[in-house]
Amino acid sequence: MAIVTPILITMLFGIIEYGWLFTVRQALVSGAREGARTASLPGSTSSEVQQRVTDYMTPLGISGYTTTVTMDPNDPASPSGRVNVAVPYAQVSLLGHYFGHTSGNLEATAEMRKETSN
Repeated sequence: MAIVTPILITMLFGIIEYGWLFTVRQALVSGAREGARTASLPGSTSSEVQQRVTDYMTPLGISGYTTTVTMDPNDPASPSGRVNVAVPYAQVSLLGHYFGHTSGNLEATAEMRKETSN
C-alpha cells in the first residue's frame, strides 16, 4: 500500500492537470474563433477584435494571455482576419513544476474570411 499510493496520487494529479490544460486549450480555441468572427465583419477594427476575445476569456478566469490580430480592413488583397491567442503554460498550470518544467505557451489560432458588403 505504501508503494502504490504515491503512484496513484501522481496519476490522479496528472489526470487533473491534463484535464485542466485541455479545458484551457479549448477556451483559447473558442476565444480565437470569437475574435476571428469579429474580424470577419466589414469595418471591424483590431481593438474590437481584442475586446471580443477579452469579453470571452474574462468569465473563464483565464488571465495573462496575449492576443495577436492580423488584418487590414481596407486591403482587398487581405481577404481574411487571423487571431492568435496565447497564454504561458506556467500561467495556467495547476501544479506548477510537479511534472517538470513549465516553459512554452498554449496557443490557438483562428482565421475567417472577411464578409463583403457587395
